[in-house]
Formats: sequence, structure tokens, C-alpha cells
Amino acid sequence: MLMVATLGMSFYGLYSIITGITDLLTVGQLEWWANLWLIGAGSTLVFGAVLVRASMPGSLALATAGLLALQSISLHNTNHLYGEVTLLPQFARLIFASLLVTLAYVGWDWEGKIEI
Repeated sequence: MLMVATLGMSFYGLYSIITGITDLLTVGQLEWWANLWLIGAGSTLVFGAVLVRASMPGSLALATAGLLALQSISLHNTNHLYGEVTLLPQFARLIFASLLVTLAYVGWDWEGKIEI
């Protein structure tokens, strides 16, 4: 389960990075700061996914922060591009992010960890 969560987080983060770079350099539908936010949040998620796979303490919190940052920039981008925020895609992102975090938590390697 940890591998599935890691792959899901990594692909979602890489998709966000590629989308942000593409829009920043070519299309330009969003503001530059929104694209940088998308790139930064995707990078945070990818870095958090690598640490989640290594079962590092605090890595799940970092990955969750990346997912929340992508959710918040999604709200801005949807309103900016389409003029309104529809709830169905936002709930789909919420369910996907919750599934990834749950899979990572359940698949966490608790063996050999020092508990304080």
C-alpha cells in the first residue's frame, strides 16, 4: 500500500510540475505566481512522497501539506479559468488526496521505529 501511495503522490506532483512549467513557458493562461505555486506545491509533494517511501518521520505531514497546497491552488485556477468553482472536481481531488494519505498511513512501516 505504501508503494501505491508513493506512486500516486509522485505522479500527481510530477503532473502539477509539468503543468505549471508548460503554462509558465508557453500558454500563459494563469498568472506567473500561480504557476510558481503549482510548481512549488508539486515539488513539495514529490519530495514528501520520496520521504514517505523511506518511512521518515514527518514525511506524511509534508506530503499532506503538498496535497493541501495543490487543492488550494486548484480552487484559484478553476475560478480563474472557468469563472466559477464547481464542487464535483474539488470533491474528487479531496477523495483522491484522502485515499493517498490513508494508503500511506496504513502501509507505513512501523517496525524498527523509535517511539517517544
